[in-house]
Amino acid sequence: QVQLVESGGGLVEPGGSLRLSCAASRSIFRTYTMGWYRQAPGKQRELVTTITTTGSTNYVAFVKGRFTISRDNAKNTVYLQMNNLKPEDTAVYYCNANWGAATFWGPGTQVTVSS
Repeated sequence: QVQLVESGGGLVEPGGSLRLSCAASRSIFRTYTMGWYRQAPGKQRELVTTITTTGSTNYVAFVKGRFTISRDNAKNTVYLQMNNLKPEDTAVYYCNANWGAATFWGPGTQVTVSS
C-alpha cells in the first residue's frame, strides 16, 4: 500500500507563493506518474498538473506560467511551486500517484488565498 502525505499548505495573500510537498511511503517514483489535484468547496476535484517518471509535465490552462511541478526520485517526493496565487486557487490540494489501474491519494492540504 502506498501512502502519500502532503504538506506546505496554508494562508497566503493574493500574489503570494506557496510550495507544496508530497512524500511517498516507499519508492514508487520509478514507475508512477505523480500529480496534483484540487477541490474547492462545492466543486468537483480537478486536475492541476502531472509529471511522468521521465519528467514530462502537463498543466491545465489556469495554472500555466504560475505553477511548477517537480519530483525528487531520491527523496520519493513531488513538489508543487505555486506563484502569483489568486483567490480562485483556494482549495484542498491532493497528491496523486498513478500507474495503470493503480491510483493512490494523499489526505490533502488546505490552501487559502485571501487578503
